[in-house]
Amino acid sequence: MAAFPSSYVANGAPIPKPLRVSIFSADQWESFVEEWASSLKDSYVKVARSGGAGDKGIDVACFVNDQMFAGAWDNYQCKRYDHPLAPSDVWIEIGKLVYYSFSGEYPLPRKYYFAGSKGVGTKLTRLLGKPNELKQQARENWDAECRAKIQPGTDIPLSGGLLSHFDAIDFSLFSSKTVVELIEQHSTTPFHAVRFGGGLPQRPVSVAPPAAIAPAESRYVEQILEAYGDEAGSVVDHDAVAGNSKWNSDFLRQRTRFYNAESLRNFSRDTVPPGTFEQLQQNVLDGVVDVCEGQHTDGRARMRATLAHAATLDLAGSPLVTVTQSGDKQGICHQLANADALMWVKKNAGE
Repeated sequence: MAAFPSSYVANGAPIPKPLRVSIFSADQWESFVEEWASSLKDSYVKVARSGGAGDKGIDVACFVNDQMFAGAWDNYQCKRYDHPLAPSDVWIEIGKLVYYSFSGEYPLPRKYYFAGSKGVGTKLTRLLGKPNELKQQARENWDAECRAKIQPGTDIPLSGGLLSHFDAIDFSLFSSKTVVELIEQHSTTPFHAVRFGGGLPQRPVSVAPPAAIAPAESRYVEQILEAYGDEAGSVVDHDAVAGNSKWNSDFLRQRTRFYNAESLRNFSRDTVPPGTFEQLQQNVLDGVVDVCEGQHTDGRARMRATLAHAATLDLAGSPLVTVTQSGDKQGICHQLANADALMWVKKNAGE
């Protein structure tokens, strides 16, 4: 009998990514393609998903410049079927493109890609490689597949100006994307680990804080100095901190924590969906705010108690939990202090 890895007991046998993709819902498949397209920053300035009823043949539109439809753009048509795409699956989509570009809803795209969750079948692949034959078959199938289906209840014959528009279209604009190439490129996006699991990549080592205080850290540093001053009963500035061994070592420790959290923020931008780090910050705030707003002898005592509690927080619900350390959670407190979401020194008795 074959031996199985222990991970199979907890998680089951891993599901190959193409198979996982094949069981996505239609909405998940469109989202996946949108996520994939968002990685093509060298090709597009904006990606917009407009799938669903009334999309007029556009699922994911990718714009080459900020002129949007007034400039060059590409369309990715997402198809979630239980079989590889066949020619019969795309005639209506070609018909929509012809009709709506003729009626002025949008200009013809530079390229039009079919993306099927189970790939593109051999027959359609062959046709996409022969634009003239694809065009001829689209014309032959217009009455059966497009005429009454583009706008249900409206008869749209391929004649007159619409036929002239059809004839002028270069059908080499139609192409396809394979599931394998979509998955491979998707692996470079922040969405990949959430879609497919497998854990996050190794996190780079955090940079040490520079000697000079950066403008982006001025407010939380000001709060730390206020906390030291509240403890001492006098105003404390940078020179006073430098001349006090206790404060100086503590100050460097706090700045290191802040830079650790900044490193985690930067890491999150490339590895998890937008908003994930901000939710982690909110979770930390929710976990420490009662401690911060409790009774303390002075501002430094409040800061120390808040940071100590932050280090104990269970953040298991965050996708970043496997790469988040105690110092990161404490550094997030300083990020929150930088935005005045946490205050170490109460300004008056009423606050």
